[in-house]
Amino acid sequence: MPVTAQSNVRAVGDVRAAIEALQGRFGERLSMAQAVRAQHGNTTTWHPNQPPDAVVFAETTEEVADIVRVCAGHDVPVIAFGTGTSLEGQVNAPFGGICVDMSRMNRVLQVNAEDLDCTVQAGVTRKQLNTELRASGLFFPIDPGADASIGGMTATRASGTNAVRYGTMKDAVLSLTAVMADGTIIRTARRAKKSSAGYDLTRLLVGSEGTLGIATEITLRLHGIPEAIAGGVCPFTTLEGACNAVIATIQSGIPVARIELLDEVQVRASNAYSRLSLAETPTLFVEFHGSEAGVAEQSQRFGEIAAEFGGGPFEWTQNAEERTALWQARHDAYWACRGLRPGLETFATDVCVPISRLAECILETKADIERLGMLAPIVGHVGDGNFHTSVLVDMSDPADIARVEEFMTRLVERAIAMDGTCTGEHGVGQGKMKYLDAELGAAVEVMRAIKRALDPKNIMNPGKIVRI
Repeated sequence: MPVTAQSNVRAVGDVRAAIEALQGRFGERLSMAQAVRAQHGNTTTWHPNQPPDAVVFAETTEEVADIVRVCAGHDVPVIAFGTGTSLEGQVNAPFGGICVDMSRMNRVLQVNAEDLDCTVQAGVTRKQLNTELRASGLFFPIDPGADASIGGMTATRASGTNAVRYGTMKDAVLSLTAVMADGTIIRTARRAKKSSAGYDLTRLLVGSEGTLGIATEITLRLHGIPEAIAGGVCPFTTLEGACNAVIATIQSGIPVARIELLDEVQVRASNAYSRLSLAETPTLFVEFHGSEAGVAEQSQRFGEIAAEFGGGPFEWTQNAEERTALWQARHDAYWACRGLRPGLETFATDVCVPISRLAECILETKADIERLGMLAPIVGHVGDGNFHTSVLVDMSDPADIARVEEFMTRLVERAIAMDGTCTGEHGVGQGKMKYLDAELGAAVEVMRAIKRALDPKNIMNPGKIVRI
């Protein structure tokens, strides 16, 4: 459900005094320009833009700490901003406050090739990191589509197309440096690959969406660039067949690196936007990593499984340019959807279910879309049971908004009933707060207790995840 407020709900603390103090410290790196403030509110979903009162461009961890101390002293909210690609209103400022823009904190601080890890500032983007890692023979596998910042990916516990093989940000982050609500700087862990020393503060902060602290430096697990990569597309006669082929592939133990589903509507959108010529039928994009012999064997075996469920032919290649074009089209799915009906807003949402319930969940969701007469392509990281719908909605039509809200509620209730989650990778933000009680029950109150303990003034990205 979209947030209904058109502007900030109310002012919190002495914003004017905080801004004056920060102006003395940061000068021209503090902006109150309307366009800059609007840019740092939510811009990627149907949630209304709720801009901060000012934006400060930080360059070091110590500067972030200074900003937080000033805000804490004046009871003013602090919202961290990476690239602004989050999908549930995480960067909105519903109570006003100061936005800390991390884009200038964009240095790769250390690469430890022998240990397969690196440390980066929060503003480094995933593409920038992989460009700098290329000469080392290593890569960072988490790829949530947009060229998101590592800090933002850490805050939302992002994943992406490679998650079925390489995991999500909770698996990739070894340690982080964070600024807490009183301006204290902490480091959550060392670089050791495992530790049993105390509470796991790293994973407490990963996925906390800036509500407990602001990650400023992140140490990441890296992987060797595979000897060989093979990938391709496989059309199916039915959506059910494509889903069941995914389930069989995962359950058979084939070490697939990526396996993505596009329904026929998404294929049509991607053909038009990305200039593809795929058959407009449910389709899987698949990729394998390993040795030359290994990827050839895995590709052949997948083709055999796909054929059992009405799929094929599976056309695969090791040509890097062809594979890059294919996965760029997959990452551009959101923008392709917007082109289906220009002028409408696109509301991207996701759920995740156990892999054994994947086909059932997607087919029931597809039936809902057709019953409600909606335009909502389905696409997903189906190898781990995570799929998305990009709902096109006319925000000037109350009946259309009501249909989308009904659809969203039914989608989440369906996923939770299947022992799944209301969000596989988009996070909670503002949009999915109302579903947490149904999914987690009494655990939500534990989250509130943690929030109160670490942020007693409720200044760290308030109005997200849990209400205080």
